[in-house]
Amino acid sequence: MATPVGWSPGSPGSVCLAFDQLRDVIESQEELIHQLRNVMILQDENFVSKEEFQEVEKKLVEEKAAHAKTKLLLAKEEEKLQFALGEVEVLSKQLEKEKLAFERALSSVKNRVLQESSKKDQLITKCNEIESHIIKQEDILNGKENEIKELQQVISQQKQIFRIQKQQENYMAQVLDQKHKKALGSRRARSHHPSREK
Repeated sequence: MATPVGWSPGSPGSVCLAFDQLRDVIESQEELIHQLRNVMILQDENFVSKEEFQEVEKKLVEEKAAHAKTKLLLAKEEEKLQFALGEVEVLSKQLEKEKLAFERALSSVKNRVLQESSKKDQLITKCNEIESHIIKQEDILNGKENEIKELQQVISQQKQIFRIQKQQENYMAQVLDQKHKKALGSRRARSHHPSREK
């Protein structure tokens, strides 16, 4: 250590001055240590490791990919539903036409039965065939309606998954954004508290 200014051996005033200077140096060092300790504590609180940041970022990418996949599946199911609805509409119109034709044929048959009893069996058989055909068409229509209900259930489930994945994606994006801001705040805090050298 350099000899304090104004110090001379055996002088009480010089000794006190040297102790005062030494105490100032120690206090200055303690203050610097305290500041560095505060900076280290702040860094520990706001520190985000690169691995943690990459993990959150990876999860966000995975959530976005799952979200896009679910959205595509939902679009496909909706396309199937629209196609099935179109088929049902065509079958319904066809069935309505056949019902009208059946009613006209049945009315005609009844009139002919009254007028021509000799053709009774043949006409009844024809009516049964028409009626059987209509029943088959109604069974097909019922099957299509059941298919539509199943598709609607699938779409409802896909929409629920879509909503959940969207919420997860938003949450992961929020977490990543918060960690990014936190890391940025830490760097700013370090830049605002530079170390003082003595």
